Amino acid sequence: MPVWLIWIIIAAGLGVAEFFTLTFVLGLLAAAALIAGLLGAIGFPVVVQIIGFAAAAAAGLVLVKPIMDRQLKRGPDVRSGTAALVGRSGVVLQEVDADNGRVKLQGEEWSARCIDEDLVIPVGARVDVMEIDGATAVVYPREALPELPEQNRPEQN
Repeated sequence: MPVWLIWIIIAAGLGVAEFFTLTFVLGLLAAAALIAGLLGAIGFPVVVQIIGFAAAAAAGLVLVKPIMDRQLKRGPDVRSGTAALVGRSGVVLQEVDADNGRVKLQGEEWSARCIDEDLVIPVGARVDVMEIDGATAVVYPREALPELPEQNRPEQN
């Protein structure tokens, strides 16, 4: 059996092992064994194949593995567009109720409605964006709203 074919079998075995372990190390070693097998198939002697395997394995472990680790450990992708507004805070510009209102979010004026249909949020109150529904921010007050004095309460029929 030619030596280059042994390298290919080793590469396949390491690739299968990588599939089950997901460590990336075995995958890099499989790629290095594949490179050594290709060097052997071209006709290079065994010493060159071993040197090619060692160089490719070292390059993979020193250069590629840290990059892959960094990509796996980084946080979630940065949100943009309307998704970036969810969870942000804003200020009420026009009284917000279950149907309409205006808030200032990230320097822009947005139409808004309150997520709680029974709540009316007064001008100047701070709100948190719960979701974006089309071009409307669905908000909830950040702090508890003050109770209205008896004379200012709307009459209940």
